[in-house]
Amino acid sequence: MKTIKVKKWLSNIVTTVLFATLLFMAVVVISSKASGGDPSFLGYQLKTVLSGSMEPRIHTGSIIAVKPGGDMTRFKKGDVITFKASENKLITHRINKVEGSGSNTRYVTKGDNNDAPDLEPVLANNAVAEYKGFTVPYVGYGMEFAQSKKGTTLLMIVPGILLLIYSVVTIWKAFREIEVTKKEETPPVSN
Repeated sequence: MKTIKVKKWLSNIVTTVLFATLLFMAVVVISSKASGGDPSFLGYQLKTVLSGSMEPRIHTGSIIAVKPGGDMTRFKKGDVITFKASENKLITHRINKVEGSGSNTRYVTKGDNNDAPDLEPVLANNAVAEYKGFTVPYVGYGMEFAQSKKGTTLLMIVPGILLLIYSVVTIWKAFREIEVTKKEETPPVSN
């Protein structure tokens, strides 16, 4: 009897966690598609890490939360910033050295896992956000897939199929319990 209660309790927890994760991912993907930009949550932008330059602190395939905006000349040595390397490429690296001041501020950056600093200093105008230390390993692979055309389609279809399967299994179990109960309550027929 105890094992049945434990199994039921575990089943409820797993179902709740999976549903909450699915709901969170759907909200993030839909909000990013609606806004046309990067996914964001509580004022932080979620970025996917595509290289190992910041390992072991930030793994390839992780998502990180960065805080956009503010005075981009405020950073100091040791801060981790996200900056534009080109029009379509963002990089997140640690500041090794600050050069200049005011509108002439430049940052010499380096990935924690790289042997040498980046070749070009980063102009303060090219800094877009500050990394705040929040990272979730390997979830970025799922986020990247979810934002693709195939991923968006799957996020719309798979949850419905999973809920349908769950409903069929639940109804089937309920019918089985009713049949067992009826067999136990039916008195034997004697001649």
